[in-house]
Amino acid sequence: MDIAFTVHLPVDTDSVPFIRGLCRQALEHLRIERTVVDEVALALTEACANVVQHAGEHAEYEVEVAIDDRLCRISVVDSGEGFDPAALSGGAGRSPLDEGRGLLLMQALVDRLDFRHESDGRHRVTLEKRLAPHPPLRLVDPV
Repeated sequence: MDIAFTVHLPVDTDSVPFIRGLCRQALEHLRIERTVVDEVALALTEACANVVQHAGEHAEYEVEVAIDDRLCRISVVDSGEGFDPAALSGGAGRSPLDEGRGLLLMQALVDRLDFRHESDGRHRVTLEKRLAPHPPLRLVDPV
């Protein structure tokens, strides 16, 4: 079964638990492992909290959720000021993610984290998480 929806939200602290709960319910309906649901919910919370904190007054944002048998893909899109990941880097050898704990947390919780500046001026953060358990490691005898 596939579930997909888009929600348009005001930039307001009350919007964060609302969308987190909606996404959590969709994942639980599909009987996704609780640990995976918790990780997706926390990563989504961080992405939305960043929008609420940085997008500016009178802005709206949207959350696009697509869940299938193997993957949950969530995009958080806003028209706020955004940021330039290259500008966040504190120096040689440091990642742009070193500057923000929320960004580090999102990176640790999902399998893929992507930031895009779209041609229409909006900013998109995409989170992807595999839903199937990782296959067990197997030791192979060299032949």
